[in-house]
Amino acid sequence: MKKYLYGIIGLVLWIGLLTACKEREAEVRKPVSDPTKPDVVVIGSEIEGMYLARAAADEGLAVLVIDPREQPGGQLIQGEMLFLDEPSAEGGKSLLQGRVKQLFTAYKKGDIRKPAQFQQYYRTLTDGIPIVSGASITNVEIATDAAASKKSIRSVSYRTKDGQQKTITARYWVENTDFAALTSRLGLKRIPGIETVFPSSREKDYMAASLMMKFRGVDWDKFRKEVGKLGKKELEEKYGAETTVTDTFTWGFGNVGARYSPSSKELFLRGLNTINQGDGEVLINALLVYGVNPSDDESVRKAVENGKRETERILPHLRSELPGWENAELNGFPNYLYIRDYDRYETEYVLQATDLMSGSTYWDDVSIAGYPLDLQGTLEHTWGERKGVPDKYGMPLRSFIPKGYSNVFVAGKNVGASAVAYGSARIQPNTSLAGEVIGIMLARTANERGLSEVTEKEMKELHRYIEKKYDIRISGVKGKNKIAKLSEEEKRQFNEGKLTLP
Repeated sequence: MKKYLYGIIGLVLWIGLLTACKEREAEVRKPVSDPTKPDVVVIGSEIEGMYLARAAADEGLAVLVIDPREQPGGQLIQGEMLFLDEPSAEGGKSLLQGRVKQLFTAYKKGDIRKPAQFQQYYRTLTDGIPIVSGASITNVEIATDAAASKKSIRSVSYRTKDGQQKTITARYWVENTDFAALTSRLGLKRIPGIETVFPSSREKDYMAASLMMKFRGVDWDKFRKEVGKLGKKELEEKYGAETTVTDTFTWGFGNVGARYSPSSKELFLRGLNTINQGDGEVLINALLVYGVNPSDDESVRKAVENGKRETERILPHLRSELPGWENAELNGFPNYLYIRDYDRYETEYVLQATDLMSGSTYWDDVSIAGYPLDLQGTLEHTWGERKGVPDKYGMPLRSFIPKGYSNVFVAGKNVGASAVAYGSARIQPNTSLAGEVIGIMLARTANERGLSEVTEKEMKELHRYIEKKYDIRISGVKGKNKIAKLSEEEKRQFNEGKLTLP
């Protein structure tokens, strides 16, 4: 009888707690009452900036998203770039923290693998936050504070997809597109790109984009077992160095890509990064598309169509090359591309490759990051290069503040990093954590000057608050210096991409 009563009491308490949580969630996630006067306006809906939006909203700020794309979600949702790379320190210790860690935990368990599951997760970030899709920025009004030698955005005007002209003001603005829709209008210097590392005939060059390839009818168990039977020498000769097939992923298979002849020089099949989505469905990140301009809708449309046709040609190649793929079929196509690289503009601090490899941390860090300096190929340097493998390093707030601006921040692939450092800094979890931390800080900064003018003392308080409430540890982390023995000249060459570390 007592056990029964205790069970009833426990159930009542649990329902009460759940109801309270939902009420609190509804209170926190209330939509903007006046969309013309939000606290924070995020331009673009890439997931990294949506972590910022979610955190700011949960901390009580009114957030509005103005998205130039017709549908929200960018590379993750529309581009279906669902092969997630996890940052780790030397020795394999994961560096995941915050909300993005929850995504990876479910991903690795197999609970989030298919597009609908990712969409459901993405909605937890956007719930209660208005998104205006299909909008185009028509004007950015910039003010100058002569006394502080700082600029700020006073207002942004945009046209909705039905032709209405609107103007909004806000305290903070965030660049969160994959084509610098906002920061390209601020009169900033472009950070030199991949053309400074890989010789190019173009004045400006970019790492290739990708169209994710989707297949079904794959016998993954046979695939894993047959590849696993091969000895090291035979495996490398047939499929390429570092080729691996686990229950969940593949990497390597560079020889499979090398044996494929693409239909044009704008397309290239590299090694196969494959995710087992279950039920015979797989997704591959391997089809590179060169020369894409993400700020040009026609360039994107053409690249997607070319990628679709090339995927149809690649299918019989995979059937003949890979065991377990004999009955593979196409499983549809993404709506969009995975854009790795485009114009980035100077921030208050631009991360260098030596910062990453020396394990540098900063008083104003907003993320603890890691990942190899992985530079993907260009039209004239198809295979790309891995320049080095850092331990872990800090990403300072200053690398997310456009140079000379007081109320603008950047998210995701817009991070201030040199061409070589960008190979690691660009990885989604690194900047997703930064986005979440910045979103919290935007709401918690008490001074009237705003977050861009935060002091070292104030930053320590913010770090303490974030660790206590969110279990995100940013300060007090030490990274290993892996370039201590390099000369100053070697460090210079490394930063310029002229030196590769083993």
